[in-house]
Amino acid sequence: MRTHLIRAAMTLAVVLAVSSTAEAQTMIRGTVLGVEGEPIEGATVTIEAVEGQSSAEVTTNGRGQFSQIGLNPGDYRFTVTKDNMRSELMARVSMAQPNELEFVLAPAPGDVLSAEMKEIADAALVAMEEGRSGDAINMLNELVVNLPTCSDCYYNLAVAYFNEERYDDAVGAFQQTVQLAPSNSDAYTGLANIYNIQQKYDLAAEAGAKAAELGGAAGAGAGSQALFNQGVILWNSGDFAGAKTQFEAAIAADPTIALAHYQLGMANLNLGMVPEARQAFEGYLQAAPDGEKSAEVNGFLQELPQ
Repeated sequence: MRTHLIRAAMTLAVVLAVSSTAEAQTMIRGTVLGVEGEPIEGATVTIEAVEGQSSAEVTTNGRGQFSQIGLNPGDYRFTVTKDNMRSELMARVSMAQPNELEFVLAPAPGDVLSAEMKEIADAALVAMEEGRSGDAINMLNELVVNLPTCSDCYYNLAVAYFNEERYDDAVGAFQQTVQLAPSNSDAYTGLANIYNIQQKYDLAAEAGAKAAELGGAAGAGAGSQALFNQGVILWNSGDFAGAKTQFEAAIAADPTIALAHYQLGMANLNLGMVPEARQAFEGYLQAAPDGEKSAEVNGFLQELPQ
């Protein structure tokens, strides 16, 4: 059975992966880094609702981190600035586990984004939000010609290519992203995702390991998803023992990832470890009693010996 990766946060236009477990209020946490991976203190993070009047502004601490609670659920534009540096992305805020964002700040060519380039960037963002990836590709290619050091531009170009299933083009854009922003864990996750689809499991494992390393530095949520993705890659390559180790690590980092419990149960079954499989499937039901796999899991629990 082929398994798909959890999609990590994708800059500008991709919805963040979140748990289905509701929380009392929304929370956004993020990290702002420089191009060498150093934390950026004193960066201004402006949060603006795409629809409605909700907005907020926070400043990063000495570790480059920020947080904001109490936002209304919906789509938000996050803009991070300091001196002549700027980064922007879109994310969906929901009543779920805290969303984890990461920004990489780099000097903008000419110190500021020209009005013409800003207009193109905004139009590309709208096109991606509306699912017009082809239009976004044309605009983002214009941006990277004029802004060759814009890692966010290359990242979003990769996402647009991915959405169009132009995987080789997406790989090239993701690789350009990590050349400009080596600490961008989402770009490595994107590479792992594509290599997994292409059944290039060695490359997928390498990219996934890098995403897990960088994601762990960004917070438990990001790290747990990267560990899950690494487990998926190993599962798809037939390395059930290796997959088991990664799923266990993902659960240790974040017990609310229901699919990690499910995949751990499947790995244990393939390894003949029936009691451990039962325990993992019970963990799935605790994390997501009405989840998409709940009927299947209940069936397993009825059939497996105690």
